[in-house]
Amino acid sequence: MPLITVTYSSFRKAPTLKAEIASAVSDLTATILHKDPRVTAVIVKSVDAADWFAGGRSLAEQSLASFWLDVHVSEGTNTKDEKAAYLAAIFKRMVELLGPLHEESYAHVDEVRGDAYGFGGLTQERRYIAGKLEVAPQRAAA
Repeated sequence: MPLITVTYSSFRKAPTLKAEIASAVSDLTATILHKDPRVTAVIVKSVDAADWFAGGRSLAEQSLASFWLDVHVSEGTNTKDEKAAYLAAIFKRMVELLGPLHEESYAHVDEVRGDAYGFGGLTQERRYIAGKLEVAPQRAAA
């Protein structure tokens, strides 16, 4: 049930770009981090290249795109290798979607404690416990 925020700047101006970004990010999150896309939320925001600075110069001056992706997941649910593969895949896909990227483009997997994160009014810890109780074996009647 990750919440993903993608902020980007690109010279590509396709009317479907935000939807393409949301779809790509959701797909990679499901495939690599094993998160259920039915409970994945993605927020996509565009920033003008003249308003994004990297290395002391605007992206407009450098004719480059950039992005910042922040994904919140429950702590301990992904390995270091999964997170590394995810970051590499996100960067590769964003190059395809946005064009040449400034090296100072970022993705951040933010691991949040299960008792401090949730959706629908329940923490992930409570959902985990409830799931364990639902599948607990029934004791035989005495």
